[in-house]
Amino acid sequence: MNLLIRGAVSLALGMPMLAGQLALIVAAIFTGAAIYINVAEQPARLKLDDRALLTEWKPAYVRGFAMQASLAVIGFLLGVLAWWQTGDWRWLLGAIVLVANWPYTLIVIMPTNKRLMATPVEQAGPESRKLIETWAALHAVRTALGALATAVFLWASLAS
Repeated sequence: MNLLIRGAVSLALGMPMLAGQLALIVAAIFTGAAIYINVAEQPARLKLDDRALLTEWKPAYVRGFAMQASLAVIGFLLGVLAWWQTGDWRWLLGAIVLVANWPYTLIVIMPTNKRLMATPVEQAGPESRKLIETWAALHAVRTALGALATAVFLWASLAS
């Protein structure tokens, strides 16, 4: 993965529009993954009993966090690079909106995540179910930030 990222950045440094197009692609992938969680994964897991629900949520959260956090940072760096290459403030705006997922997750969502991760599966019940429902509502904001960043990157792309 690191080799792929380094190759994409090296290529983008030599081709101004490529950095912006890659930022748009990364933001769209981030948004697609976030939407999938909201419309497919979360509703499906809520049909499980409380123990199975928490059992499924924990590894899904760990994997999803790693993927979405990486995409947010990569998209941010590519957006900043596109702004630096073109001087178009829209690339910077899209980058900031996308990376805003980091502080939002750390400040707003992380307390819920920590409570869920600390709950032993054997103690799953109505409280852990309610926390997972709360988590989904909080996650919807990440989806909105991703969609907004994608729209801004598209706007910048079409203006170039």
